[in-house]
Amino acid sequence: MSAHLAERPQTLRSADAQIVDAVVVGAGLGGIYQLYRLLQDGLKVRTFEAADGIGGVWYWNRYPGARVDSHFPFYQYWFSKELWDEGAWSERFPGQPEIERYLNHVVDKYDLRRHISLGTRVTAATYNEETGTWSVSTDKGGVVRARFVVFNTGGLSEPMVPPFPGHELFAGESYHTSRWPKAATDFSGKRVGVFGTGATGIQVIQTLAPIVAHLTVFQRTPQYAIAIRNPQIDKQDLARMRTSFEGLREKVHKSRGGFVYDSPSPPRFEDVPPDQREQRLESIWSDGNLRLWSESFADSGVNAEAAAFVSEFVRKKIRARIRDARVAAKLVPTDYYFGSRRVPLENGFYESFNRENVELVDLREEPVTSIDATGINTGTRHHDLDTIIYATGFDAGVGSINKIDIRGIGGASLRSLWQTSLSTTVGMQVHGFPNLFMTMAPFAPAAAICNVPVCVDQQCNWIADTIGFVREKGLKSIQPSAETEAAWMAHHNAVSEPTLLGQNRNSWYRRKGPDGASRELLAYMGGIPTYRAACEKMRSSGYEGFEFS
Repeated sequence: MSAHLAERPQTLRSADAQIVDAVVVGAGLGGIYQLYRLLQDGLKVRTFEAADGIGGVWYWNRYPGARVDSHFPFYQYWFSKELWDEGAWSERFPGQPEIERYLNHVVDKYDLRRHISLGTRVTAATYNEETGTWSVSTDKGGVVRARFVVFNTGGLSEPMVPPFPGHELFAGESYHTSRWPKAATDFSGKRVGVFGTGATGIQVIQTLAPIVAHLTVFQRTPQYAIAIRNPQIDKQDLARMRTSFEGLREKVHKSRGGFVYDSPSPPRFEDVPPDQREQRLESIWSDGNLRLWSESFADSGVNAEAAAFVSEFVRKKIRARIRDARVAAKLVPTDYYFGSRRVPLENGFYESFNRENVELVDLREEPVTSIDATGINTGTRHHDLDTIIYATGFDAGVGSINKIDIRGIGGASLRSLWQTSLSTTVGMQVHGFPNLFMTMAPFAPAAAICNVPVCVDQQCNWIADTIGFVREKGLKSIQPSAETEAAWMAHHNAVSEPTLLGQNRNSWYRRKGPDGASRELLAYMGGIPTYRAACEKMRSSGYEGFEFS
């Protein structure tokens, strides 16, 4: 296997041993704002980032075709009108290089880089009950002591190891999409195999299909993908963006998923006459964004009849674009509803399978048996390859945090606790781990069903406000009580499990145990307004239901 698959960042410098008010782990979209906000509040902060550059997923995920699926102008920070006015986006759905440049601009604009130790991975964090502080260790041998620790490590940052026997024997080039090398890679004239047809796999496949000599796509689960509309952003678009900041900021933080669509609230399925339902979906489809997922019908996430109607609508869209009916049958989902898994956007993905140099292997019919030096073996044949690309996803929600040895009260291991039973309080704290916070963790909208900048904005502010409360009151620590955590988990299950997404046992929104069995549903389905109200109630009540020392 190529070294690219397990590439580790180079060390820029070691962090000096020091005492700070707070440690922030991660310098992606959430970590950057968390650092900014805590510095604004007057704290001494040190941020550690494992990569040798800024950006989190937008540093690591530089694979061919990588771009965001949140449409302009919603995928950017909301804390500064001045920063908003400096936005000079070029596409409705910006690509990876543009977002990485934007995040670096933010870091430099606010002089944050000097607070960040790049190329430094946090390996352990241990709580001292007597002092109410955390000792944070890194792979460079340094130890930083801090009163507060915030894990902004991202919900989709720890790649899944390729699950195929013999993958380490392959003599060609191997890449995981979430650890893509910075050096340009030339795929022209090569025989390439891609594992995965999720959101990332789709982007890779549609980008490489016209370039490579032969592309073999290994698919486990077909997807309902929406055809993207990605026009260029012109000066008029940017002018409208800049004049709408205040109104959009108010609306977007009250929206259900972190977007504002220029349309009335969707009707219930039964309230739309049968002869008008498809016309409604056609109109939404033409938007070329994720609106069909959230606004087809008000009850499409819980009403099986509505979901079935939307699902068949999208199936027809897919079939119409694939010439070979046998290939179409493999690419069209039939065993789950539209929206009950992550919905990707695509631009020519389905047409890729009309090309003579593209082959689809259905892993449900033809599973991989092994990988050897020259390619991939299935039950019936061998696929000779020069390059293998793994778009096999992430250890969602908890993977990056679980890589760190976190010890709370009494030396309790967070990793061990979560192996037994995964739980959080509003996805930001865990009982037994005082003064420890996290964003994009399970059981909050930011874990899965939310436009990330909107949700991490709210989470980072809540965390900073909570830290401010502890300091202002002269307290040593704060943590949710066991009862508060249990109440949140009961609420999460009550609003999330009955949905059609909750009933789908086979998606990354639902955690899988070591034995492969389905476990907790990571995605909070109560919507942003309900979640924000719950968090605000905690704050305004003086954190009733929390424990202090």
